[in-house]
Amino acid sequence: MSINLFDLTGKIALVTGGTHGLGMAMATGLANAGATIIVNGQNKEKMENALREYADNGIKAHGYLFDVTDEDAVKNQLDVIENEVGPIDILVNNAGIIKRTPVVDMELSDWEQVLKIDLTGPFIMSKYVGKKMIARGGGKIVNICSMMSEVGRETVSAYAAAKGGLKMLTKNMATEWAKHNIQVNGIGPGYFATTQTGPIRVDGHPFNEFIIRRTPAARWGNPEDLQGAVIFLSSKASDFVNGHILYVDGGILASLGKAAHE
Repeated sequence: MSINLFDLTGKIALVTGGTHGLGMAMATGLANAGATIIVNGQNKEKMENALREYADNGIKAHGYLFDVTDEDAVKNQLDVIENEVGPIDILVNNAGIIKRTPVVDMELSDWEQVLKIDLTGPFIMSKYVGKKMIARGGGKIVNICSMMSEVGRETVSAYAAAKGGLKMLTKNMATEWAKHNIQVNGIGPGYFATTQTGPIRVDGHPFNEFIIRRTPAARWGNPEDLQGAVIFLSSKASDFVNGHILYVDGGILASLGKAAHE
């Protein structure tokens, strides 16, 4: 009897920030692999639009509105989700923000907001989902890190600090929870074509030219390029993979980049 190591039939996956962009692409990939999908967000209109888009693609997604940085709300909504949909087998901590401001100009409130959403949010979500996974004897947690957990870039100090922290939180949770058959890993996306990056992906834009030259694959990533990675880290295929950050970046981190004359 053959086993499909990537089959997620019967599994329930919660993707935070799954109402748009990369979160929606990953949730769609998990759904197409057989998982029941739950998406989190905070905006009712965005959630309604997202659920319609999932439905248009043949996916019945369950949507829940709550703030991942609000510990009481997280605890409450996780209980509601378990009662209404079922126990969470896969948690994808995708919700996050970025503020592009030089260090000397960044307000402390902005710094704290980025760290709260991008680092404390995954901590709170993982803490309470992890408790339930420990009780059941297994589960998968995938933290969406970034290339900025490995390298720096101008104006993204808070984001890089948060994602670097998330990388190490991933490794630490993996260390604590591996004995409970819980695999905790991360994905580090490179530069992707989303609505947010649309204005800078036009021909002739200096940053667009920079990314195409800097990426060995010579293109921006498509959101669907993340689906294989999240399916792998959510499936039986990764049962002995723990504390790993899988960079999906077209080869940027592997390369010094092209010389100016190339």
